[in-house]
Amino acid sequence: MPPKSDFAHVTQLVALNFLASKSTRADFAVDQTSLQLQIEAHAPGVYRLRCAPASALNPEKPSARARAHAEMLLARQEPVGELAVSSIAEPPASGWRIQQGDTTLELTQSPLQLAVYRGDDCILTSPEGSLTYDSTETLWRLSFDLDGDDALHGTGSTAGELNQRGTVSVSDKPEAPALPMIWSTKGWGLYFNTMARVEHDMGHSDPDLYQASMYGSVFDAFLFVGDPSEILNQYTALTGRAGQPSLWPMGVWLDQAPGQSSDDILAVVQTFRDQQWGLDAVCLGAPAVYGFQADKPVFEWDAARVPDARDLFSRAQALNIQLAAPSFPGVLSDTDMFAEWEDRGWLLIDDDGNAHIFDGNDVTGGKPFGLLDLTHKDVYKLWSERQRQVFDDGLGAPVCDAQFNIPDGITARGGESGAVLRTIYPLLARQALFDAVAGHKTPQEGVVISADLFPSAQRFAWQRGPRTGNDWAAFEHSLRTALSLGDSGVTVQTHTLGSAVHPVEGMSPELYIRWLAANVFSANFSFQALPALLPSAFDAATQELVQHWLQWRYRLVPYVLGIIEDAVRSGLPVQRSMALAFPSDPLAQVWDTQYMLGPALLVAPVLKPGKQVQVYLPEGDAWWDLNTGWRYEGGTTWTVEAGLDTLPLFGREGHMLCLGPTAQHTGDFNSARILDEVWMFGMPEHSPVVMRNKIRVMQMQGSSYIKGLEGLRILPSEGLEVKRRGAEVRISRAR
Repeated sequence: MPPKSDFAHVTQLVALNFLASKSTRADFAVDQTSLQLQIEAHAPGVYRLRCAPASALNPEKPSARARAHAEMLLARQEPVGELAVSSIAEPPASGWRIQQGDTTLELTQSPLQLAVYRGDDCILTSPEGSLTYDSTETLWRLSFDLDGDDALHGTGSTAGELNQRGTVSVSDKPEAPALPMIWSTKGWGLYFNTMARVEHDMGHSDPDLYQASMYGSVFDAFLFVGDPSEILNQYTALTGRAGQPSLWPMGVWLDQAPGQSSDDILAVVQTFRDQQWGLDAVCLGAPAVYGFQADKPVFEWDAARVPDARDLFSRAQALNIQLAAPSFPGVLSDTDMFAEWEDRGWLLIDDDGNAHIFDGNDVTGGKPFGLLDLTHKDVYKLWSERQRQVFDDGLGAPVCDAQFNIPDGITARGGESGAVLRTIYPLLARQALFDAVAGHKTPQEGVVISADLFPSAQRFAWQRGPRTGNDWAAFEHSLRTALSLGDSGVTVQTHTLGSAVHPVEGMSPELYIRWLAANVFSANFSFQALPALLPSAFDAATQELVQHWLQWRYRLVPYVLGIIEDAVRSGLPVQRSMALAFPSDPLAQVWDTQYMLGPALLVAPVLKPGKQVQVYLPEGDAWWDLNTGWRYEGGTTWTVEAGLDTLPLFGREGHMLCLGPTAQHTGDFNSARILDEVWMFGMPEHSPVVMRNKIRVMQMQGSSYIKGLEGLRILPSEGLEVKRRGAEVRISRAR
């Protein structure tokens, strides 16, 4: 809450008066102000709360800029829920009860307070004075009570504990951007629908309060009620879900090392092929290998790094490799194009109307540059079309980090500046690139490689993880970042095996294999082409283990891609934290470096030297050890032995794991026979998650009948027997 000296400019929403209601919305007037509060049943379990003067809530004709921002933030504009409003006249307070299904939002008339119910359970309450508006700063503040069951997740990435309680995050910091979304394991979530700055104080100032600060003249927030998986489902249905990648990005990647030539990186690829280490893609390193010519608005390749682009693509194709390359939405400041586009107003400008010159970075080779004003539709179109030409020439994917530290005084043509511009810019850059690489395909397929985080980032299914170092702490950092991004609705988070820009002395053979094994059971990962971080830098035994785990990776591709395809319907990430998967099991959440890979597999990475690993198996299900075939009850802790050729992996009872064949790259996959083998964890109850899924499970009279397993090897759990009847497989108890 603001200090007392600030209250002269602060409107405190003290009391409400009911105005009207219809099937989707209830309207209230705020006493002694010009404000109105609208509560909308946006979807089952989702309430939209908006507060502002009536003219701002219901403008007759929104501006083109306002419509564009709304479309960037929300994939679904119109409400699809229904609500019922009833009065509360129960002493000592009166107010209203707004219901949809088994969720209820109660408003106390005076003083204004909110309470949220899930069934008969009250899961969220607000203190008095929970919503205020500071007209001087155009700042809204909202607070809710926290109790001991509220573990808070979803605001973005973290390298620390996944439960963010006790911390503060700010949405528009380029070095550590947060998302304007949060959820609690207790069953509630909030999303602040704005491009402006949002600050989350998650019990830092007051351990018993969650306090949010939202800048802007209109308060606009969505309140979610449900399990975390339901909240992510509704959140991503509201804000947009990921398109799916094509097959080749699911294979293993290799990142070019600093200073490495094209010949050098292709020689490394040849070594992978000779050693039968699976590989599908090479990501070229900074600086950018293509960009605008100095005097023409067309792209050219950097002749020093790529003397002949056609020859490079031809050589890559011969090795069955796709290429990705870095790009940036700008033009070098010492070129004729910079001067021409400054005159046209095609670059971001300062208060004096001059194009702002940004300091050079790795991608520009240290050279200063101007940023294209992507809010200008002609500039956006030009940059996207130029990129499409590069992909049509043979480039597989772009790499672009556009979370620039844009100073407050810099303005775009659309009028955006400050936090809004810092938020909208990486969004526009990623969208323009996705339009270029995938927009002309039906259905849209493609990846844009970026570490940028912004509202609706989850629409683009390829989030690059951090380059953290080469020791055990860096390994854990990478894992926690991926899990926290998954908690934030980002479907795919990729990892790097070590870092070419950090000292490599800490990378032992044991750490290398443990890190690789965990990466195999993730959305995806990349090797670093620095010689000291390649498999060839290690002994023969380690290289054999690399081959072992890479074979596992390619066998998992149909399952992992199936999870991504499923995210289009569910919004759930590939790697799911214990809090997301098991919100009602507090003990599981303590084991926050374990995770679910999709719905079927529990993975417990080995994060320190040694073979003995403690694993917690969440309650509510039984679990099958993939290494031994033993069955364990949930709610138990075990110490398991894991050599370097194994990883603590457990299948969730009732599920199946569908595996593909061993391959050296995804081009080896037979599209007519993408699967090779099925592992069953107890009696099958759920249809498996797998790409292009046509496998269906039906239960009847104690047996499971499965269609779609023709020609596949079936490995049932102990105590089950398999009978094939034409196209149908029957799984029943062994007699």
